[in-house]
Amino acid sequence: MFCPYSLTVPGGVQAQVLGLAEEMRGRGHEVRVLGPCDGPPPTTYVTPLGNSLPTAANGSIAPLAPDPSAALRTIRAVRDEGFDVWHLHEPLAPGPTLTALTLHSRPIVGTFHAAGRSSSYRYLAPVLRRLVRRVDLGVAVSPDARALVRGYLGGEYEVLFNGVSVPPRPSDLEDDGRSHLLFLGRHEERKGLEVLLRAFDRLERGSATYGRPVLDIVGDGPDTARLRGEYSDPDRFRWHGRVSEETKWRLLWGAEVLCAPALRGESFGVVLLEGMASGATVVASDIDGYRNVATDGRDALLVPPGSVERLDEALRAALIDGELRNRLRVAGLERASAFAMSALADAYIERYHRLLNRSLPN
Repeated sequence: MFCPYSLTVPGGVQAQVLGLAEEMRGRGHEVRVLGPCDGPPPTTYVTPLGNSLPTAANGSIAPLAPDPSAALRTIRAVRDEGFDVWHLHEPLAPGPTLTALTLHSRPIVGTFHAAGRSSSYRYLAPVLRRLVRRVDLGVAVSPDARALVRGYLGGEYEVLFNGVSVPPRPSDLEDDGRSHLLFLGRHEERKGLEVLLRAFDRLERGSATYGRPVLDIVGDGPDTARLRGEYSDPDRFRWHGRVSEETKWRLLWGAEVLCAPALRGESFGVVLLEGMASGATVVASDIDGYRNVATDGRDALLVPPGSVERLDEALRAALIDGELRNRLRVAGLERASAFAMSALADAYIERYHRLLNRSLPN
């Protein structure tokens, strides 16, 4: 399984790759994950292919490894290992996945995650169309992701939604008596953190109605220093930086509300599913990618992207209206259960076997 993004940097694709590999390995399948790593690999079954280089992509900065040394490490790794199937996540991203696609010496499953806009698809379409034909089985994580790649490059792609892995809930969680709201994501304009900070700042301070709420902010990015300087009250804004998976889930389990205020460019709402699975009430932007997961008023509150006023109203409703909050939580838990990583692993394993049987000589 190939990942183009640094496996030591938190990210949605990285989490899917590692979670899927872990689920498959737990069933006895031999899975190795190949990708860049900035530091020690996160687990023993990861083959590191060198450090990443921050690269502008899809309105964000992606930790890719497009350098020749990473390509050489990729070539050596696939020649040394007798893999039956290569599963490339974001096959056309510069780095290990594109190298493997170019080699194409094994059956290839390609999973496309990106949605929204793609300058590389637009300007490099003639070249990428030839490369994408090397994908033997194309998968997209959402209808929006499928529309992006098919619109520019053609081809057929089935949709397999992302999965969510939920660790066991620890017994030593503490309750400080305050309402906690949680943001998980990169600190950049596209993720909408500044919109959330402005909306949270409008909440009545010290109101007995929702008891001095706290905003826990996880992640980092180009806007961190500026936003942290503007919203620095440690009693209301708690900046955690990058955290481990264990810490992330402890924050999720302690949160009353998980807020995902992204403005655009989200192909799928894994972070929403994590919030639902933890029992938090989900408040998110009403964008195409998030509507793959959540339905406004049924299992989440969805608001127009970029609207500070509407986000403020939704946060207040989630904090004040206990009946609404509990109804959304119950529906959210049920919704998250439909996206278990175990079901996604089943789907991919079936497709691996199908692809291998197709490639066997008659």
